[in-house]
Amino acid sequence: MLITKFTVTGDSSLLAFTGFDLLQESDSVFRKLLCSLLLSVTSIGSITTVFLGIIITGLWKHNASLGLIGEVNLLVLFVELLNQLEVTVDWIHLVPIKLISNASARPAVVNIGAMFKFDSTIGRVAKIAIDEALKDVNSNSSILKGTKLNITLQDSNCNGFLGMVEALRYMATDVVAIIATDPTLSSLEFPFFVRTTQSDLYQMTAVADIVDHYGWKDVIAIYTDDDWGRNGVSALKDKLAERRCRISYKVGIQPYSTVTRGDVMDILVKVALMQSRIVVLHVNPQIAFKVFAVANHLEMMGNGYVWIATDQLSLVLDSNSPFSSETMDTMQGVLTLRQHTPDSDKKRAFFARWNDMTGGSPGLNSFGLYAYDTVWLLAYSLDAFFNQGGVISFSNDSRISSVADSTLHLEAMSIFDNGKLLLKNILQSDFVGLTGHLKFNSDKSLILPAFDIINVLGTGIRQIGYWSNYSGLSTVSPETLYTRPPNRSSTNQKLHSVIWPGETLSTPRGWVFPNNGKLLRIGVPNRVSFKEFVSRIQGTDMFKGFCIDVFTAAVNLLPYAVPYKFISFGDGHQNPSYTELVNKITTGDFDAVVGDIAIVTNRTRIVDFTQPYVSSGLVIVARLEKQRSGAWAFLRPFSPRMWIVTASFFIIVGIVIWILEHRINDEFRGPPKHQVITILWFSFSTMFFAHRENTMSTLGLEHLSSPIKGIESLVTDNEPIGYQVGSFAERYLSEELNISRSRLVPLGSPEEYASALERGPGNGGVAAVVDERSYVELFLSSQCKFRIVGQEFTKSGWGFAFPRDSPLAIDMSSAILTLAENGDLQRIHDKWLKQSTCSLDSTEIETSQLNLSSFWGLFLICGIACFISLFIYFMQIFQQLPPAPESASSTGPVSSRSRRLQRILSLLDEKEDQSKNGHKRRKVDNDGDEELGSSPKRRERSNSNRNVTWSNT
Repeated sequence: MLITKFTVTGDSSLLAFTGFDLLQESDSVFRKLLCSLLLSVTSIGSITTVFLGIIITGLWKHNASLGLIGEVNLLVLFVELLNQLEVTVDWIHLVPIKLISNASARPAVVNIGAMFKFDSTIGRVAKIAIDEALKDVNSNSSILKGTKLNITLQDSNCNGFLGMVEALRYMATDVVAIIATDPTLSSLEFPFFVRTTQSDLYQMTAVADIVDHYGWKDVIAIYTDDDWGRNGVSALKDKLAERRCRISYKVGIQPYSTVTRGDVMDILVKVALMQSRIVVLHVNPQIAFKVFAVANHLEMMGNGYVWIATDQLSLVLDSNSPFSSETMDTMQGVLTLRQHTPDSDKKRAFFARWNDMTGGSPGLNSFGLYAYDTVWLLAYSLDAFFNQGGVISFSNDSRISSVADSTLHLEAMSIFDNGKLLLKNILQSDFVGLTGHLKFNSDKSLILPAFDIINVLGTGIRQIGYWSNYSGLSTVSPETLYTRPPNRSSTNQKLHSVIWPGETLSTPRGWVFPNNGKLLRIGVPNRVSFKEFVSRIQGTDMFKGFCIDVFTAAVNLLPYAVPYKFISFGDGHQNPSYTELVNKITTGDFDAVVGDIAIVTNRTRIVDFTQPYVSSGLVIVARLEKQRSGAWAFLRPFSPRMWIVTASFFIIVGIVIWILEHRINDEFRGPPKHQVITILWFSFSTMFFAHRENTMSTLGLEHLSSPIKGIESLVTDNEPIGYQVGSFAERYLSEELNISRSRLVPLGSPEEYASALERGPGNGGVAAVVDERSYVELFLSSQCKFRIVGQEFTKSGWGFAFPRDSPLAIDMSSAILTLAENGDLQRIHDKWLKQSTCSLDSTEIETSQLNLSSFWGLFLICGIACFISLFIYFMQIFQQLPPAPESASSTGPVSSRSRRLQRILSLLDEKEDQSKNGHKRRKVDNDGDEELGSSPKRRERSNSNRNVTWSNT
């Protein structure tokens, strides 16, 4: 027996039964056949159970022993069986039995049963759509070829089908296809499950994409507390989690029409106290209207709120418009979804036909289109089934045994023998219906799911875009996008402008601080050192410092009030662990953390940080054994050996120059003593020769005495390293740089920094301290003995920590950027951290320069050499002075000294007499010119090009 079921909504279903062949020859088999019929049990009120309907169809083969069973005999037999089953009968409907002679032939009639709530928008539309589909199928001679479909309808009265659990167990055995919208139904769990409408899983994916598109993170879910509602919200939770969003609060409503305004009021009052202002409504239309009316009364349909309703609302709007202005006023700005069905000539023709039949009331909705196509799907599948020689027959399932002391006789139930063949034909269906291309994917769901996104506006609705599983949100129809490569990038996600609740075009922020009297709990480190950054005011629960001032200034820039209180973290005896402090956010102890919190990788994995308000990274501080500038400072660049080698090479160069110049340059000739002096003077002057190549580095002389040049040398060394207690530096040094923890020395204050560095590694101190630049700059502002060595080897900053996806973190980041732009951040910095006493920058410049005092010894040597040379020269001059004439003495001592000075100046200006040596030298020069074949003038020009002027003496 074929049973086909699809749920139209949570309160309406369609249930279909097809026929079977009875080939057995005894009424016991017929009894088993009747037991195999589905007993649709539902709950009316609370626990009253009634038998709602049975449809019996079949193909009977005439048999003498069985005879022709008339309607009366059949009814008696059936009632007797029901009495044995102790089933309460509300009514019985029997279909006349046709007699044929060949069991393998097509049946004359295939009966289909349908169950849904007649008195509902969806039920009224579905009834008309099924009837029209039945007429079209039966009038089409190209399908089923003589077999007619017969549909019997049953009013389900929308009671949730609480008693369908037992029936579903039976259907899991004999059912051929179940078509529903429950997102939790899976083809893996139910092999004969096929879906002919869009799954709520896709609808909730669309809702999650809308939430993510507008940058919201938290939503509130209101749903009907039944399987349909709970399963829909469960799917929404999963899809939001994929986008780093979440349901922060959810609440269920009874799925019955008996829900009162007071019940809704109690729920919405709780919702109004929540932080999120994004409400997803997944309820049936009757409850939805009550929710909107109460929300409007509570002023929850105004600025700041966002309401997203699932497709139940759009179905009612499509079928029952126009609504009264009072009803529409309660829904202004609401977003809702509608299952997308592409525009086509066939669809437009059916809409025209619908309006002719109904006059537009009720209006045709998407579920009516799917109900129409489902009948055609069954017709095509049954036609293919019969063309393949399929026979509808059942056999007992040996796995089913009777329950002890039960009168239900479960062993009478049987399974459909050719169910797999019919299922195969259903899954291979491929035709174009009113809803578009009907084809199934590997998950046994319809391909290309899509939804329209609707904005309730004025007295009607306005479409703002589409959602498709192919490309996400778009203002272009899915059919157009299917011709292009899929693109789910964030820049490609677009929707038209929305009129939000409160008649505003500005996208709501989506959250506010909950108006429940609770203060934001902010953890603050209770520091015992570097209190300029953050410190607790003694005897109070208040804090002060640079970080606190930045936080309060940023909060004051927010467009809303932030109620908060500071909570101290730490024992006050040593700096607390900042990693533990940040972890308190994940455990819910703190709603945020404010202070000098470094933004490092392991922390960003568990919390969100604001924009950094301080740039900081790890640096190395070491004691620099600064050499005092003395008279012989110029000797320090080179080692003694280097000086010896350098001086030796100068002498060697002088000797080489002497050899090259001896024959042609008079200045390198003369007595041996004169030539030795010339060589030594030439070598000495080379040290001060101005070369063409300029030395550009200001560090031509090494002036740092610390053996630590940077993080590389510090890692390879085995000396102890200091770090600040509570800082992430310890973890970084040990885990990232693999430095043994035995080398790491905890230091709790700047005083301990200075003491440990002063003592050094040999006296129980440390070779260097590794800390963040912000702390180090404050430390060095009053400690001029120490310097930063090497470059900053990590890049990070300080920020305020909030829970993951906290919207407050985003707003605080914007406020911090504003503080930086308007200069307030710098003013706060100067207030607390302005350097004094010892300026780091000027000191570094001073240590990188060579002062005049460092070279006075060198200049002294040069001065002495010059003085001695001048002294000897003047002594020679004085020896050449002629004696003063005797007549000069009579003129007086003043005139005598004046004449003597005049003679000295005259002698200095007079060219030295070279009569003794000049003739001989000219003779040698002339001989040389004759040998070389050059004129004296040419030799003179050649000598002048040597750029050296030598005396002829």
